[in-house]
Amino acid sequence: MAERGEDAPQGPDDPSPEPPASTGDGGDGQKTSGVTEDAASPGEPPLVINAQYIKDLSFEAPNAPGIFAHLQKQQPEIRVNIDVQAQPLREGVFEVTLHVTAECKADDQVAFIVELAYAGVFTLQIAQEHVQPVLLVECPRLLFPFVRYIVSDCTRDGGFPPLMIGPVDFYAMYQDQLREHGGQLASAAAPADPAPDGGTNA
Repeated sequence: MAERGEDAPQGPDDPSPEPPASTGDGGDGQKTSGVTEDAASPGEPPLVINAQYIKDLSFEAPNAPGIFAHLQKQQPEIRVNIDVQAQPLREGVFEVTLHVTAECKADDQVAFIVELAYAGVFTLQIAQEHVQPVLLVECPRLLFPFVRYIVSDCTRDGGFPPLMIGPVDFYAMYQDQLREHGGQLASAAAPADPAPDGGTNA
């Protein structure tokens, strides 16, 4: 499982969860991922969120309070890594977990580190060929707004400006990992896009 990361500067203070992005097209006009009702029983939704929860959350500011002086003098370097993992619980029921690690540095000193594992339990009533893209694309899209809110809230409560994680293209991530693993995946990883505008000052 490959894992990548990019710098992700902080954005405006707007920690409210955003509605999940809709599934795009693959360029040929056909739906490239998403939930289909072909395998669902009459009257049963193809995808049900049974539960959402924090599996693990930690925040560290090892160089506080001295780091605040460094943050006032320069733009910090922020790196965010997001990893998606899915596992079956029983027939038709799966746990999907987003693992997020965000690290902020200034003058080569760590300002803060946030680690979050946020999961959801999903029941799928869909054709087998659609299970993998739904688990690694649609389910993370549903969880991501809550992950974004928790990370923002955690960094703010930790004494720093809120870290707003930028949009993540889970479909592009899924396609990249699918090519690397020969068409079969159990998990995937991708960088968060930089959030628009904003900076870090404490």
